[in-house]
Amino acid sequence: MTATTSPVSTGQHWHETFGEVMMGSLAVPAVMLDHGRGASVWDVDGKEYLDFLAGIAVNALGHAHPVLLDALSTQAAKLVHVSNYFATPPQVALAERLLRITGAGTYGRVYFCNSGTEANEAAFKLARLNSAGSRTRILALKNGFHGRTMGSLALTGKPHMREPFEPMVPGVEHIDSTLEALDAALDDTVAALFVEPIKGEAGVIDLPDGYLAAARELTQRHGALLILDEIQTGIGRTGEWFGYQHAGIVPDAITIAKGMAGGVPIGALITFGKASELFTRGQHGSTFGGNPLATAVAGAVLEEIERAGLVENAKLRGAQLRRVLAAIGSPLIAETRGEGLLIGVGLTEPVADQLTAAALRNGLIVNAPNESSIRLAPPLIIGDDEVAEFDRRFRAALAELDQRPLDHQHQGA
Repeated sequence: MTATTSPVSTGQHWHETFGEVMMGSLAVPAVMLDHGRGASVWDVDGKEYLDFLAGIAVNALGHAHPVLLDALSTQAAKLVHVSNYFATPPQVALAERLLRITGAGTYGRVYFCNSGTEANEAAFKLARLNSAGSRTRILALKNGFHGRTMGSLALTGKPHMREPFEPMVPGVEHIDSTLEALDAALDDTVAALFVEPIKGEAGVIDLPDGYLAAARELTQRHGALLILDEIQTGIGRTGEWFGYQHAGIVPDAITIAKGMAGGVPIGALITFGKASELFTRGQHGSTFGGNPLATAVAGAVLEEIERAGLVENAKLRGAQLRRVLAAIGSPLIAETRGEGLLIGVGLTEPVADQLTAAALRNGLIVNAPNESSIRLAPPLIIGDDEVAEFDRRFRAALAELDQRPLDHQHQGA
């Protein structure tokens, strides 16, 4: 029997149905998507959109990529799940590949889980294992984001996210993202420092020049772990395999997820050197983590990224997009931030939500992480045609806002 989609879920009243069946923590989406191919998706009414968000930096190969589809179907016909009581070839092969591309090598170790927040939960426990004696403090950055489960939420430097769920897991301190604050806070009582190489959920905010190098030197001096949250910056998105590689440093651990399997849920904690000795048998685990389906797809995705030169493409297309944005010349665009294909567009007015909605009307998917920033995180496969189409559709969205009534225009414009 062929499965069919319920008419009530895709008809004109799907917004009401969504609100009736989904948890109230989720806002009702603007559109319901049906299928995709490459960098485009189509909604249930047949309208096409250029996807420059890629599931929030997840769909590294775009939609319906043949490599991903082949890996899914091939592995599903063999094994989908076996629990962590058994090993499978795709799991071990993926771990070997990750140790190679991270540079962790022989002295690195991999723990697989199902998401970025789970990877950060594992990293939180790793930090606790480095807390012998008086080493009880964990540092994270203000306005940083590490997830929504309780440990990762404690690390998240956004008070409005934490306050409804207090008391938080204790021991975490949030510091300013400055070299001075870092130097003042780091001493021999710190177990770990958690840092995003680029703060994606804050609006794609770059760290100060030299920050990661200084963090590496200070954490080594004081015996603290340097743990980098590469969930959004990893897997080639910034024009290197991982964000820390721009700085030429080696961390103690990184967390990754998002683009690793091109849309199939997976996450990982990867340790380097002596940090690999901290976890012992039975101290952490996951029923679904490292399952053969997710690891087979992730292995295929990473192999295709490497084969097709998509890390370098992210670097080239990111520079191309910045030139496009600079050439638009809109008074609403103040600056661009980020690296590679993780780009933040800083706005001169707090109209990011309106601009995102206008973009959607013009067939372009972007994201507003805050009221004055637009985030671009397209698939790593984009080329000249997609960049040109982005230019056309984003200009059309900006033009809509330029035609607002005068009392809504920027004062003095």
